[in-house]
Amino acid sequence: MRSPWTLAEPLIVDRAAERRDTFDLDHALAVVVRHGAVLTRDGRLELVEPERRPEAELIVYLGVTEGRDVIAVVPTASAAQDVPADLRMTGLREHIVFTAHGGEHGARDRELGATAVALATWHENHPRCSVCGDPTQPRKGGWIRWCERDEREHYPRTDPAVIVAITDPDDRLLLAHASYWSPRRFSHLAGYVEPGESLEQAAYREVSEEAGLTITDLTYVASQPWPFPASIMVGFTARVSDPTLRLDDEEITEARFVTRAEMSALAADGSIVLAPPGSIARTMIESWHGGPLA
Repeated sequence: MRSPWTLAEPLIVDRAAERRDTFDLDHALAVVVRHGAVLTRDGRLELVEPERRPEAELIVYLGVTEGRDVIAVVPTASAAQDVPADLRMTGLREHIVFTAHGGEHGARDRELGATAVALATWHENHPRCSVCGDPTQPRKGGWIRWCERDEREHYPRTDPAVIVAITDPDDRLLLAHASYWSPRRFSHLAGYVEPGESLEQAAYREVSEEAGLTITDLTYVASQPWPFPASIMVGFTARVSDPTLRLDDEEITEARFVTRAEMSALAADGSIVLAPPGSIARTMIESWHGGPLA
């Protein structure tokens, strides 16, 4: 089964960049997106036929799937209120969980949903030129914004972040709880890449800052688009020879190394809440564990 989160394989949806100025709007299918949610039917992404598309305040070209152009439509505020009873707006996090075990169809829906949310959020958050402050306009099928005054193109923002699955000499996995997470939620250490450092350097720094650990054997695993609001998560594994934790107590308030048996028991009885299925964090946990967790 094709994984819905890794970028190790080509995109399923052909982004057809050459068609961004010439796509067939009258016959395009639409992903309806607003405020980080997409329109779904029974959990699956709803591709809306042209005659049923809501009035749009923004249209972005997503590409071609099964021979049809696909666009993202951000409905006007009034049109957004008119959702048919058999459909619902589903937050992207929930949508990613639903598509996690949906095979290639689920992977395609994840691609379309994540791209639609990422671009719609970017347009919503960056309506003006960062140089002169004038309003900008979508161009190239919604993949750039153009400032007429400065004759400057502005491109979608993606913020890289690293996430590291760390094991000790006994092959126990480090789980950590961030101060801003909901109670009992545990995952890997992670953080944003800062200017002037590589992905690997960011991993070394974040682990040292948050847990006081020195990692070795840093190995790239995979990456995942995570538009909350504009990240790409870059996953690594690493080891420590000295598992003594020195938490910063600001970002990370609790952490522990666990065995596979402990992980299974803690997850089963609800003592810990793990990252959701479909996320790179959950995939790295289950890869270390050797199989799915409850």
